[in-house]
Order: sequence, then C-alpha cells, then structure tokens
Amino acid sequence: MDAGSGAGPHRARGRLGAPCSGARAPGAPWARFSAWLECVCVVTFDLELGQALELVYPSDFRLTDKEKSSICYLSFPDSHSGCLGDTQFSFRIRQCGGQRRPWHTDDRHCDSGAPASLQRERAHYFGYVYFRQVKDSSARRGYFQKSLVLVSRLPFVRLFQALLSLVAPEYFDKLTPCLEAVCNEIDQWPAPVPGQTLNLPVMGVVLQVHIPSRVDKPESGPPAQRGHENLLPAPVVLSSVHELDLFRCFQPVLAHVQMLWELVLLGEPLVVLAPSPAVSSEMVLALTSCLQPLKFCCDYRPYFTVHDSEFKEFTTRTQAPPNVVLGVTNPFFIKTLQHWPHILRVGEPRMLGDLPKQVKLKKPSRLKTLDTKPGLYTAYTAHLHRDKALLRRLFKGLQKKRPSDVQTALLRRHLLELTQSFIFPLEHYMASLMPLQKSITPWKTPPQIRPFRQDDFLRSLEHAGPQLTCVLKGDWLGLYRWVDSRRFFKSPHFDGWYRQRRKEMAQKLEALHLEAICEANIEVWMKGKSEVEVVDLVLKLRERLVRAQGHQLPVKEATLKQARLYIETVISSLPKDLQVILCPP
Repeated sequence: MDAGSGAGPHRARGRLGAPCSGARAPGAPWARFSAWLECVCVVTFDLELGQALELVYPSDFRLTDKEKSSICYLSFPDSHSGCLGDTQFSFRIRQCGGQRRPWHTDDRHCDSGAPASLQRERAHYFGYVYFRQVKDSSARRGYFQKSLVLVSRLPFVRLFQALLSLVAPEYFDKLTPCLEAVCNEIDQWPAPVPGQTLNLPVMGVVLQVHIPSRVDKPESGPPAQRGHENLLPAPVVLSSVHELDLFRCFQPVLAHVQMLWELVLLGEPLVVLAPSPAVSSEMVLALTSCLQPLKFCCDYRPYFTVHDSEFKEFTTRTQAPPNVVLGVTNPFFIKTLQHWPHILRVGEPRMLGDLPKQVKLKKPSRLKTLDTKPGLYTAYTAHLHRDKALLRRLFKGLQKKRPSDVQTALLRRHLLELTQSFIFPLEHYMASLMPLQKSITPWKTPPQIRPFRQDDFLRSLEHAGPQLTCVLKGDWLGLYRWVDSRRFFKSPHFDGWYRQRRKEMAQKLEALHLEAICEANIEVWMKGKSEVEVVDLVLKLRERLVRAQGHQLPVKEATLKQARLYIETVISSLPKDLQVILCPP
C-alpha cells in the first residue's frame, strides 16, 4: 500500500458539499455535538492526489491547512504496515492558529469535575480512526481505501472506538446519509458531566457509559449500571470510556514494566516502534496512562509519520530530544531517532507456549540497522527492584487462562501503588506549606502559601519517603535524587502537578477566609467604618460568591447563604444613593 505516496493531502468535496473552512458562529447548532466531538472527517486515497479529505461534518467546522494535512497523513497506515481489512488506531495533533470554538460554561463545569488526566485538551486534537483497505476490482488501484475519523478534545478512546465499530462499517456501505443521521443523534446526547451514568443512543444501539469524576476512588470502577429494564434494546455497557486493556498492551514488555514506568514518570524522551498504527497507538496510550492518578503532562503522539509537521522539530540533532512519547511504524525512524536515549521496538504479538515472548533489554549501541530486533534499547538502570511476585501472578494467570480484565486490574493496581508511593511525600510536603486555619482571621488578608523549596523537600524524604512504607523495595531516595539531577522540578509532570495543587490550596485558603468572615459579627465590624471600606467589602464578597457559584471555591451552601445575607445587611446600612448603585433596579 502506498498511502504515503502521491502529491500530498488534498481536500475533496463530498456529497455534503462541505468545504473544510468557515467559522462556526457562537450559539449555532451542534452545541451538544461539540460537547463530545469537534468534527467527523472522511479521508480517502486518490490515485492522483494522494490522501484526500473527502468531507468534514459539520460542514462549518474550521480546520487549518496544516491540520487538514496532518489528519490526512495520520488517518492512513504507512506503506510499511501492510494493514489489510479493518484497523482502528488513534493519533494526537497540535491545534494550529489558536482557539476557534468558544469555551462554554458546560465545558468548564465538566472539566472542573473530571480527573486531571481526563479533562478536555486545550491545545491538541485527538483523532480516532477506523481504516478499511479491501480488494475492490472496480477501483483503479484494485483496493478500496478509506478512513472515518472522529476528531475530539476528549481522551475517551474506549468510547470512540466502540462508536466507530458501530458507525464505520455502516458508513462504508451507505456513505453520507448514514453519517448525517449519526451526527444528528450525537447532537441529542446529554453533556459528558463527570460522575453521571449516561445512555447514548446511536444507530439503534444504546451505549451506556459512566463519566469518571474526581471523587471516584482510583480502584472503585464505575458505579453499578442502571436503567436496563426501561431500555429496549438493552444497552451495551462499556466498563470504561478511556481505559485500555493494559495487560494486553503490555504483554511483550511485562518484564520491564517498572522500568518503563520510571522512564514515563521522569518525562524521558521515548520512541515506540511498532508493526502497525494499532499497536503503536495502544502502547503509547498505555504508557501515558500508567501514571494515573498523576496527569501525564509531557507531549505524546500515539501515531507519528515522516509527513508530520513536527517531524523536523522531533528529529533534529542540534538540541536534546524533547519530552515526548512517540509512536511510529516506519523503520526509517530507527536511523532518524538513533540519538534518542530510549527506543522500545515491539513486534507482532507472539507466544512461547502459554507465555508472551518478552522483549530484551539492550544497549543503545546495538540499535544500528533498520531490521533491528524487538527490544528496549536504553542505557538507563532502574532504581526500583522488579516485582517478581507480580510477574509470577501475571504469568500464572496466563497459563490458567485468567480473564484479561482481571490481569489488567492486577497490573493497574500495581502501577497505581507505585505512583501513589512516589507522589505521597510530595503531597505531604505540599500540605505542610498551607497556613494553619487558626491564622486565618476575617478582616485581614489571608496568609500566603509558603514556597516549595526543593532542598527542604529532599531532606524530608529521609524520614517520610516511600522507602519506609512501600512494599516494593529499591533505591527510592536514589530515584528522587536522580529526578532532581534531571531537573524534575522544572519538568512538565512536576509543573503540572504543582500548579494544580497550588491552585487547589489557594482556593481552599480563599474558602476558609470566606467562612471566617461569615462566622464573624458583621455589625460589630461595620461600626466606625467608612463608606469606602463598606463598599469594598460588598464588592469582595460578591466576587467570592461568583467564584464559589462557578464551582471554583470549595464552599458549603450554608456559607454562601450567609454571605448573601451579609451583603444585604451591609448594603442596607449605606445611603440610598449608594444602595441604588450597588443594587440597580
């Protein structure tokens, strides 16, 4: 297949007559559709043009030329993959030209209640692809080649894969009318509000999903599904909107999963060379998910090609490789990215008896030829000991034909414990920077959160580090020190975690100050105060009410009610002319 040849991607008009430009006006239709998807694209292979963008739906969604080009190239496997039949995979591209759709209040509300790792992307698009290549004697090249692509800001890979499995085969048979009907159905879906279990009808099937919430326990799983008895047909229940079969993805690298966890945690540049976009994208997404509940804040590309607009940026040798996990399928990248410190090459899944064949740990100097064998090529030495008991349980589970979801649960729990053990000292130290509640008084500016001092934190590890509590042994202190030497405190992961925690602490401090004001005697405070001071209090209380009601402050409803009462009391004490200004009719 020569999906990578031709004159490059071009835009074709589908029967919808949809040019791929034109701004979507605020308040236009498709508001509910936009809560889930940005647009749906169809990419075909034209013998003269190469990959061609056949249509974009809704037709008024705007894509830049660079985004169109990226979508076209990333929607087809490259010529080395040889994918015949139906293939699903995903990609992630950088948004170009700034934000083009205004953020709605519902979007912000959904993000505020979602886990950090599942909030919608602000600067990237996800592309979820269903590609079909089958023999077709009526086509000039002898093959039917087409991709249906869902473009979204949500990392709901399981949901969108399930949706494509329903829609794509039908679309390839019936084309545009089917796609229009599906998009109209999606435009009737309720918003993806965290914590809710939703029924999503499409093409005569109801998908039932639980949207994860920040208050969900990491291992609790979705709540019990409900409402089956009232739905005909019975819904297809998805156990997760985003979690992959982690055990299946990691089968060839189980022996090195802890080393990979360390590399991902440290934000190290990592290339995954796989035989197909499906294997590449699943491995990259599995790696980026193994830090949960910590958000993966580095860049990552589940599938990347030589035609990508960032190709030169990622392959240059004039500067250190960027903090990216890169999924590729073209062996050409072995030579181009030979200077990257960590390269994982995986082959097609193979079994040795009842056990998956494990890739071997190899020195980067062995990475020389395009036919390099599967392996993890790195000079990095893991700080933590391999959990042999876990590996024995997983391999024994394979021999006993234990269900994959049980195996995945074991593996995910292990990775969760690793991440929590690493993060807990950071959380403990960060909590110590919060001012004491007794130091917060109603009529003074609240005290500041103390600064994070790296040396103080590293000293605290000696008596509060994970080596004292975690079952898994190894050089935990060495891992932190190695982290420090590699500027972890300036890395995307630490920066993302620190910014989020400091924001939450600042909001908590503001909420505590508001509670202190509401518990004080407002009438006693007002005695002897000037009109300017009183008006200033009204304005500050109103500002905090607005923030609290917008779910930005963790404040009880009783406190909000008391704050509103205080505002009324204070305003009523002012002269009539000021009352009119502060409370216009």
